[in-house]
Amino acid sequence: MSDSRYSQPSDPTVSRRELFNSRNVFILAAIGSAVGLGNIWRFPYVAYTNGGGAFLIPYLVALLSAGIPLLFLDYALGHRYRASPPLALRRAGRKWTEMLGWWQVLVCFVIAVYYAAILAWASMYFIFSFTEAWGDDPEAFLMGEFLQRAETPHIGFDFVPQVAVPMLIVWILTLVVIGLGVRKGISRANIVMIPLLLVMFLILVAQSLTLPGAVDGLNAFFTPDWGRLAAPGVWAAAYGQIFFSLSVGFGIMITYSSYLRRRTNLTGSGLVVGFANSSFELLAGIGVFSVLGFMAAANGRAIDEVASDGIGLAFIAFPSIVSSTPVGPLLGALFFASLVFAGFTSMISIVEVCTAAIQEKLGLSRGKATLAVGLPMATASMVLLSTTTGLFFLDITDEFINKFGILLGAFAMVIAVAWVLRKLPLLQRHLDRVSTLKFGRAWLVLVGAVVPVVLGYILVSEFIKHITTPYAGYPLGMLGIFGWGMAGSLIVVSALLAFTPWRRGTRQSIDEDGLDTRYEEIMQK
Repeated sequence: MSDSRYSQPSDPTVSRRELFNSRNVFILAAIGSAVGLGNIWRFPYVAYTNGGGAFLIPYLVALLSAGIPLLFLDYALGHRYRASPPLALRRAGRKWTEMLGWWQVLVCFVIAVYYAAILAWASMYFIFSFTEAWGDDPEAFLMGEFLQRAETPHIGFDFVPQVAVPMLIVWILTLVVIGLGVRKGISRANIVMIPLLLVMFLILVAQSLTLPGAVDGLNAFFTPDWGRLAAPGVWAAAYGQIFFSLSVGFGIMITYSSYLRRRTNLTGSGLVVGFANSSFELLAGIGVFSVLGFMAAANGRAIDEVASDGIGLAFIAFPSIVSSTPVGPLLGALFFASLVFAGFTSMISIVEVCTAAIQEKLGLSRGKATLAVGLPMATASMVLLSTTTGLFFLDITDEFINKFGILLGAFAMVIAVAWVLRKLPLLQRHLDRVSTLKFGRAWLVLVGAVVPVVLGYILVSEFIKHITTPYAGYPLGMLGIFGWGMAGSLIVVSALLAFTPWRRGTRQSIDEDGLDTRYEEIMQK
């Protein structure tokens, strides 16, 4: 009798593959991956600076016309070909399409290296929030006492213990979860952390709404600037936010969907994940701008003078708010605990992409694959990010890996699958076969035309901007190494990995007609 934890031996693409406990657990894991740091500290500011309430229109259009269709593409590839990105794309095409899969794996590798640092900071700030250790000047505390940031951008290796220790703990916990596998590790972590994250964030938002000035903050956030809808940059920002926040186009959803049973409602699951992610972003906007409204009122300043995103919002603006309200320690603890939980579930999904790919390529056990991937990642993370120059590396690499790693990789995959391999009709039939909600030819148009056009526009715009103006005024040498060099190296290394032999016995191609026949038999049972 077969073990329900694994793909059945009759599966035409792989003999035994660990599975999620259920579709609901997969949905929680997918939400855990999608809901990350960017939902909390990026979306509110992007919406505010791109038309406020009016931004919700292009945001919803982007979600429906590009985000969810691209999510379905990832689901279809992973579920049909039952593998991580390199092997899934190899089975869908040829050796050169395998390269696109390794590109996505390498993007995840790089992101995990610096993502661990942000998790370490958030963990420490959770502790700091109880005593307000940042004092009267949160910016000076962050850059000076805590990070000990070097005065000028350069490459250095002066270690900062208070960053290195929590980062090591983050890596140990991450690798333990990954090493335990899909059911015992990834599933259980998300079952516990996603509900807790939701409860904590709801309490945080409810508390924020009671602060003096919260209404002013919400008015600033939701008041529509309808004139901004005519600006192409606003629409590009909406599509960019959707691509970044849904965890599409860089291997996570391909990997996670490969752990689903063969009779799984893919489109229904995707809609739940897509709208849950966007709902959390809207909730984050309400919470963040409520506290920013309080901060502006307390200091007699305008909202636009206190509004920020990213590290500035999380580790400078929010500590200032915590210090200004009687319920500061509670507010701070909830906020930074939410960052930790949201970031950790995303971190797990990112590392899992790399682990699954190496496990399949080399035929390693789960434990050995976790160490083979995790130890180099953790080492690079400790060497580069727990130093006085780590913030410079993080800032540059995050900018370039998002713009010219994730977006360019997603663009290349869509073009390859839709226009070179012409696999979209086959994948559309697969989605319709296993799902209750069928999108038919509309999905073909959205993925084959809308997604590549939008991605192409954003990429060209970003390329021109970064060529004409050095990012954030950094030295060209650092931008060349950690920016353009990092992005370019992904292509070279992914090509090398694609030409590395697979373990003996790995099925690198499949009989598509036979696979369709097998799925028809399954669905009729």
